[in-house]
Amino acid sequence: MSVNWVPRGLQRATAQLPVATRLALRHYSSGKDTAREFIDKAAKPFEVFDRNAKRMQRSRAASRTQTSREVDYLRDEVAARVADRLLDIKRRYHTVVELGAGCGHLAKAVDDDMMDKLIMCEMSPQALSRDVDTQYDVEVERRVMDEEMPQFEDESLDAVVSSLSMHWVNDLPGMLIRVRKALVPDGVFIGAMLGGDSLFELRSSLQLADVERDGGIAARVSPLTSSRDVGNLLSRAGMTLSTVDLDDIVVNYPSMLHLISDINSMGEGNAVVQRLPFIKRDTLVAASAIYKELYQNEDGTVPATFQIIYMIGWKPDPSQPKPLPRGSGKASLGELFDTKSQK
Repeated sequence: MSVNWVPRGLQRATAQLPVATRLALRHYSSGKDTAREFIDKAAKPFEVFDRNAKRMQRSRAASRTQTSREVDYLRDEVAARVADRLLDIKRRYHTVVELGAGCGHLAKAVDDDMMDKLIMCEMSPQALSRDVDTQYDVEVERRVMDEEMPQFEDESLDAVVSSLSMHWVNDLPGMLIRVRKALVPDGVFIGAMLGGDSLFELRSSLQLADVERDGGIAARVSPLTSSRDVGNLLSRAGMTLSTVDLDDIVVNYPSMLHLISDINSMGEGNAVVQRLPFIKRDTLVAASAIYKELYQNEDGTVPATFQIIYMIGWKPDPSQPKPLPRGSGKASLGELFDTKSQK
């Protein structure tokens, strides 16, 4: 028999807890679970992506070595642009940590003028060791580590980068907070992830095909973060001097099926927890026809747009520039505009 009763001491202790946690404790009072179990469940972020499935996808893709190398073009290009942003910072780092390193795409783009050592962290051992015999311009250390839960000592890192892996992280604020704690004061984080408008051609074609064939929409393409949210994420994680910019990379493919094949070979297949295990042949054929009808180029190819969100955030430090206090300005903008209009 369950008793709807919570000890008075526990009532006082839970009065300060978040609403979601207090709601969880109501279920505890019915005797189904302990309070600690429900507090742990309430504290966990909502899981959108199946991290274990994503690890297996990356491992399976990397095990097909030659095919995997043929589809490195997107990751290599984004990694080169991340390296350019790191190069824009007029510093030379002793050690840089890369989260979600994949097969070593950033390692190809950096040199010993930028850093002494690159620590590549990747949750898939197969992807991490695919090009283990490759020689790079910098010393490389490989660590098997989930980028969602980076494990480093506080204030031990000068710079952390992440290139095209953060869009599979469930708890982005938690990851960024751990990165901020691991950085030394005035340390920098540079990231690149797929944005919300990525593969809009594929998404819309699959949705129209699903509506036509099945009368509804299925989760065929994973949800992605919008650029408007990234700045808030950096601020929420305690980063300062944040910078966010967008870049579109358009790749042309012979057909939609070639695009899907390359996505799977990259290890970037759908890993949403509530994904469907398969797509019917007639739905796939219909989506391919819709894709061509709506987006086909003059030469017969079809475009695929990858929207890349780049972000830079710094750990706070007293030496960083700060805005002047309100009311300290000495020039009037109104007078400045009036002077320009008279000229």
